[in-house]
Amino acid sequence: MAAAGTQDVAPAAEPAQRLVARIVDTLLVALPVVLVTRATLPRVTAEIVASAGLAILLVVYDSVQHARWGQTLGKRLTGIRVVSAPVEGAGEGGLPRPSQALVRAAVYALPIAPRAVPILGVLAGIFWVTNVGLLLERPRLQALHDRIAGTAVVSIRN
Repeated sequence: MAAAGTQDVAPAAEPAQRLVARIVDTLLVALPVVLVTRATLPRVTAEIVASAGLAILLVVYDSVQHARWGQTLGKRLTGIRVVSAPVEGAGEGGLPRPSQALVRAAVYALPIAPRAVPILGVLAGIFWVTNVGLLLERPRLQALHDRIAGTAVVSIRN
């Protein structure tokens, strides 16, 4: 029970919950992009178009759903939600503003776009390692894209 005048803050989502949600969401978006580009374009062109297309579609998919509901399909499945970063003692944050959702999605997805270019693929890999490292930092459990956007991912299952 919270003290008078304060609300409980939802606990941060565990990294495993976030991983499963991201796998589900990425498969929902990536599978059609990869299948279509590989079926219709030469291999080298397909790699470039698929990377850029996936990045753009992930930005749209994530930002729209997070701004509207705070959840993507993967997050609904795993019982987690994106919120504006809660302030200590002020209760759980509400839905992210559209600008927060867009920044969050762009920081996460745009490193995917240049993946087909070798040196840029290495830089994207460094980004992902940094992102995971920050995600595992307790007690915050906030990935880089959440920190930049001012959002947090919380568990909505008790």
